[in-house]
Amino acid sequence: MKKTLIFSGLIALGVSLLSMLVFTQLTKQESKELTINHRTGLPAKQAVYTLDESGNPVELNFTNTAEAVLDGVVHIKSTQMVAATRGGSPFGDMPDMFREFFGDGFFNPGMPGGNQPMVGTGSGVIISEDGYIVTNNHVIANADDIEISLQDNRIYKAEVVGTDPSTDLALLKIEEKNLPVVEFTDSDKVNVGQWVLAVGNPMGLNSTVTAGIISAKGRNINILKDRYAVENFIQTDAAINPGNSGGALVNLTGDLVGINTAIASTTGSFSGYGFAIPANIVSKVVTDLKEYGMVQRGVLGVFIRSVDGNLAKEKDLNYTQGVYVDSLIAASAAEEAGVLPGDVILEVEGVPVKSSPELQGMIARFRPGQTVNLLVDRSGKIQTIGVVLNNAQGNKDLATKEDKDLENLLGADFRGLSEEESEELGLSGGVEVSRLYSGKLSKYTQIREGFIITKVNDKDVNDPADISAILQNVEGGVMLEGRYPGMTGNYYYAFGL
Repeated sequence: MKKTLIFSGLIALGVSLLSMLVFTQLTKQESKELTINHRTGLPAKQAVYTLDESGNPVELNFTNTAEAVLDGVVHIKSTQMVAATRGGSPFGDMPDMFREFFGDGFFNPGMPGGNQPMVGTGSGVIISEDGYIVTNNHVIANADDIEISLQDNRIYKAEVVGTDPSTDLALLKIEEKNLPVVEFTDSDKVNVGQWVLAVGNPMGLNSTVTAGIISAKGRNINILKDRYAVENFIQTDAAINPGNSGGALVNLTGDLVGINTAIASTTGSFSGYGFAIPANIVSKVVTDLKEYGMVQRGVLGVFIRSVDGNLAKEKDLNYTQGVYVDSLIAASAAEEAGVLPGDVILEVEGVPVKSSPELQGMIARFRPGQTVNLLVDRSGKIQTIGVVLNNAQGNKDLATKEDKDLENLLGADFRGLSEEESEELGLSGGVEVSRLYSGKLSKYTQIREGFIITKVNDKDVNDPADISAILQNVEGGVMLEGRYPGMTGNYYYAFGL
């Protein structure tokens, strides 16, 4: 009897356990809940370090840099009213390759007939708390309206303080105070391989940050078509696309290394190569634009080539880097200082120059009348030559805004004749047309470089300022009278203002 009770109890216990097991399995199958486990902390924090310009270790942390810079980079919308062409597009039948080149933005073709808005977009960098913004000239060129959008979505209308097509830079101004600013760094001291971030608004995507390194320095890509173009770009592999133009290239401490300007691409979008104007050039240009309304650019007056192995062999030089002086402009600053053809320029103000673009970039930081010390190798002998720079007209005076406006209007550089030159030509004075470019003279007349203007609207001129003063009071036609050296008789050229 007792054994029977024990056996029965064991059977009951087994049945109970089996029932509980079956119930548990059925419950699991019927449950729809998903359990997600969260890790509450990392076992260790890893940090990657790099070196700053002084060789000190700094944490490779892009988030801190982005946070410091984003507020100082703005979105720019520039609107130009253009006459619509057949089909409604202000570009007409412009080939795709030119659409890509000029495509720093997205364009609204509008409707046929009348003036239609052409809208482009780009970026800009706030450089002062009271609203000065630097960008590329091509972002705002010929704009009738410029709108600035800040990181916090505030919107302002901007005025153009000045532009410099030679470096593709422009200075804008908005009316606001206490704005976040991006500080400048010494772009001469940045190194190839150094980490940088590109900050801007590519392809309509606001506040975009990309990372890369400085790939090269002193690049000349022949993209600027101005007569005094200065191309001394910093090359980077940080992604830069249409719309990034005018944005910031910064180091890991958030300081401005350069202004993003161009890309090398067969497709119109990023292919691994971007180019920025060095901060040292930007600083000089915007200072001039703010103070004078134009850039005061010193001129050496030399024709140069970058030294390489082939040139070193051809000219029997001791260097494979540097800048070779091919020839000099007559009465130029370099000629006056004693620079000779065949000299190899090695340094400017103690800074090594390895190529022509680097020399152009260095000289572009100085104004007419300033002295620049060149370290030169002449037939194996090293010497320092101090050159007092000229302006584009061949003298050492700072240009005035009126002079620049006159040059841009007529499309010419003018130079007053010396007494000796006037006597040699049998003239009592005169102004030489030393250089022609796009403007009224080349468009409406057949005037040639070297023409000596003796009268404007029958009034004697002896200085470019005389031409400017006469034209300020002219509302209709203009008649130029003068002579060509070595040719007899007077020539006359007429055009309308």
